[in-house]
Amino acid sequence: MSTVAGAPKQRTPIRPARILLHTFLVVTALAWLAPLLWALLAAMRPYAETSEKGYVSWPDKLTFDNFTNAFQQSDMLHYFGTTLIVAVPAVLLTLLLSSMVAFYVSRFDFRVNLALLLVFTAGNLLPQQVIITPLYRLYLLIDLPGITMSGKLYDSALGLVLIHVAFQSGFCAFVLSNYMRSLPHELTEAALVDGASVWRLYWQIVLPLCKPAMAALATLLSIWIYNDFFWAIVLISTGENMPITSALNNLSGQYFTDPNLVAAGALLTAIPTLIVYFVLQRQFVSGLTLGANKG
Repeated sequence: MSTVAGAPKQRTPIRPARILLHTFLVVTALAWLAPLLWALLAAMRPYAETSEKGYVSWPDKLTFDNFTNAFQQSDMLHYFGTTLIVAVPAVLLTLLLSSMVAFYVSRFDFRVNLALLLVFTAGNLLPQQVIITPLYRLYLLIDLPGITMSGKLYDSALGLVLIHVAFQSGFCAFVLSNYMRSLPHELTEAALVDGASVWRLYWQIVLPLCKPAMAALATLLSIWIYNDFFWAIVLISTGENMPITSALNNLSGQYFTDPNLVAAGALLTAIPTLIVYFVLQRQFVSGLTLGANKG
């Protein structure tokens, strides 16, 4: 039955449950944004003003001087470079090695498939603080003369890259193995019949089909490794070799620390993370549920 032309459309009644849902979402969003907005307000206020009136007060003056001072005093441009030296190889190596493991356990039937996958994923269940003492001693014992500036695995970018690869490979192998299992087995079977080698099967057939999964994991890994603080503060002793998150200590003095300056520095370090998220937002969101379902 068609509606009469020009008749007003009936509006869907607003249900109380929908109002409560939107109210909850708005309150939750404000709760998550409150610390960021508070840090932004503190970073734009002079320290003299906050020390006199307190942080819970109406600002008299807002300025970007703290951002300029934080960028210059912490030598932030240098530490952005050291962070890239660690993050880029760590992400690429993690994706390469974990995709190899995932390819093996998902496309070939062996008795050790499940056990091998469990070994990789079990590493993610181990707290970092549990192994830090033996790992620290191991890094001191491994000599790499001519390879690292320190001559050891300790206090080197290579050491940070290796520990990130070791800790992140388990999660990536688990996600990629679930994704590869959803791919049609007829593709690999036909390639094997045509005489394709295992390497060609992995590199030219399976891996190109995993681009969505690899892009999502690359986004997540970039953010996780960039935001790392624990490994860098323990395994790096030279200030110039530290990544950007650990280098924020340069803004803290021995007898005095300007919280407004530190807040400005922390916000500046968050800018690359935001850029990565907004550029790869679709892959980031898809990565939250990647591997949850198996086709």
